[in-house]
Amino acid sequence: MSSDENSAGSSQKRSGSALWMGPRKKAISSNPLVLHGRHFGRTVFALCNYPSLLTAGILRLEELQDSPIEDYPAEETSNGSVRREHRVFMELIDSYPSLLDRLMNGEEEDVIHVGELLGKGASGARGDDTKTLKSAILEWLVPRGQAVIPPLSRNIKFDRGFNHEVTGALLCPAGLDWSNPEIKQNLKSGETAVRGDQWPVFLYAGYEYDPEDPWKGLLKSEILIFGFKHVFTSPSSVDKEPRATRSGNAYLHGMKSVTKGSLAYIATQVRFSLSSSSVFSRTDTVTDSENFYHSILDLLEDPDECEEVVELMTWWTRRIFPNSSHSQRSISTNSALSKIRAKRAALQGQASADST
Repeated sequence: MSSDENSAGSSQKRSGSALWMGPRKKAISSNPLVLHGRHFGRTVFALCNYPSLLTAGILRLEELQDSPIEDYPAEETSNGSVRREHRVFMELIDSYPSLLDRLMNGEEEDVIHVGELLGKGASGARGDDTKTLKSAILEWLVPRGQAVIPPLSRNIKFDRGFNHEVTGALLCPAGLDWSNPEIKQNLKSGETAVRGDQWPVFLYAGYEYDPEDPWKGLLKSEILIFGFKHVFTSPSSVDKEPRATRSGNAYLHGMKSVTKGSLAYIATQVRFSLSSSSVFSRTDTVTDSENFYHSILDLLEDPDECEEVVELMTWWTRRIFPNSSHSQRSISTNSALSKIRAKRAALQGQASADST
């Protein structure tokens, strides 16, 4: 159960009786900006300095006035392009009513405070997800009913990463052969350094990479689906028959489709869970998580890859939110609805023919 869900349930119980202390767990802030930061970090952009994002965004609005962001110089920063930064800023203010007015009319200290609250939510959600996925992912490494050999600890990660046969095979960069003893030893010893933009094979469906068609199966693996469901729809929804008794994070925030940011976020979280690193850090040069996260977003936001990305996001939304209108489900063959549509199309075709 996610911490967002726990906080909702705990607050309801506490309000029912002043004599009930409630469970001894870390309290989650009920500040709306903190709660919004939790969801925004998971679904739009996870690794950013929110006070700096807001401050720079306001200044950029004044510079741009009514000009589109495309008119702004496409300069690069240490964390990516200024245009991406501004798009994230605009999405943030568009997603929170009256936020822009509050920022424009407030003092600099107010802007920084708002940013700190959003950042607190984003980092808190990231920490919660990192903690729960650390143990949950062990259930997804091998088919149900089989055991991971040798066993992996749920609380200590030193034996994961390239130190273990199963996690090492999943983290092996696509294009390298994990079964090659020399490659395996070089990865394990660190002689072969793996950059964040060298994507692991676990991103691919069936954990199979086709160098002739690198888009084939990309970001469609089972372990990614499990990770997404664990974070967004509830841990129990990972099973074939969901047993969740409370609403998941997606429902609580009205999320009805998979976003590019959420897909990059889950890929980053799963990759870190498989690694031997114990602390998630943006500046960790071993896991290079920030570079990995940005490289996934670079692909998903590349206009030249639009056709493949649209297909990918539709595929994901159908898998996670099958009842959502965003799934664009096809009409069942021979259903009453399909016959109504077919008859209407025939009548319209006849009317068009008669008019000519």
